[in-house]
Amino acid sequence: MENSAVYQKQYKIEISDVDFNRQLKLSKLFSLFQDVASEAAERFGKGISTLASDYGVSWVLAKVRVEIIRYPNWNESILIETWPHKAKTLEFDRDFLVYDNDGNVIIKAISTWIIIDINTRRIKRTDSINILYPEVTREKAIDKEYEKLKSYNNPEMAYKKMIGYSDIDFNGHLNNSKYIDFITDCFTLESHRTYALKAIEVNFINEALPNETLVLNRDLSRFAQNIIYIEGNNENDGKIIFKALLEIAKR
Repeated sequence: MENSAVYQKQYKIEISDVDFNRQLKLSKLFSLFQDVASEAAERFGKGISTLASDYGVSWVLAKVRVEIIRYPNWNESILIETWPHKAKTLEFDRDFLVYDNDGNVIIKAISTWIIIDINTRRIKRTDSINILYPEVTREKAIDKEYEKLKSYNNPEMAYKKMIGYSDIDFNGHLNNSKYIDFITDCFTLESHRTYALKAIEVNFINEALPNETLVLNRDLSRFAQNIIYIEGNNENDGKIIFKALLEIAKR
């Protein structure tokens, strides 16, 4: 391990983690990222429970980009490595690499996190929790900036989803991994048999709460370039809840 700010954890891909291809589900990958990020923050005394009790705030994922070289398979063991970058005024950047048993990088990810006040739901400055990481000299896992996500044409509705108990996390809102389930459910099983998701970028813009209904819209106008845009809107007020850009490839 390069230094104490770099954290690693091994996982075995279980049968409950995979899809019909016996490969790791993308939503499960997001859950693993959340797990390892939480443990990494815990090592510096800024875990979920401490932030809630001592500062009245909570971690929230704001942006993420994931690039997949290949998906891990059922029964495969993987190593996830994560490290932070210097905090900005309102954002914490954290990167991830996923290795297979031979030490090959098979997945890369960059992410941006914020902290919100548990009561007011407003964003707080990063210096309000006084987190100090040892200096990390590593380059970013993905050497590019986030895209400015927007539709290219008029998106069409894929389906609607009411948010229920099983979708909610410890913050009382829709968990980031559930967004990924909702996104991948915009496509038929046959589509998933034909195409694999090679990269995804998501902007989490507004909270989605229990009993609210999300309208999932997709823009296929750049499908020939293997790019799909997906947007989730609150059915009641039309607010954009998230934006996502997908890059696909034939299997």
